[in-house]
Amino acid sequence: MEEKLLEHVKQRDSMNTFMHYNFNERVAMEPDYAVCKLEVRPESLNPFGMIHGGAICTLADNAAGVAAHTDGRLYVTQNSTFYFMGNQRSGTIYATARVRHRGRSTVLIQVDITGDNEKLLATAEFSMFCVGNGVHEEAAEKEKK
Repeated sequence: MEEKLLEHVKQRDSMNTFMHYNFNERVAMEPDYAVCKLEVRPESLNPFGMIHGGAICTLADNAAGVAAHTDGRLYVTQNSTFYFMGNQRSGTIYATARVRHRGRSTVLIQVDITGDNEKLLATAEFSMFCVGNGVHEEAAEKEKK
């Protein structure tokens, strides 16, 4: 991944206070691909002692956002659909996001959330809407001058 784009994504990650507040961490990133993790904490659990569905959704949304941003543009979540199949009480869960289709204004991303022993806990699909050219806006501004 080009250095300028990698720096852009790292900067965006550092400004994503919601991601950090929820203990989500980016662990891998390539073009059209990202993995984020959550080490389960007491704050991540629902009243039944299982990982809260909102914690799983947040992790998936963050991974989808990182994967979308790997083209250097800026995105916001437009829609998401989740299918929950399992849960766990402790350990680490991972959200693996892959871009399935990238258009001019939207991107479609598939996310699998896995837990201990790579057990599939949930799968999700996100559509994200492009709201700006991001890292490429700087180059366009320079060309205008």
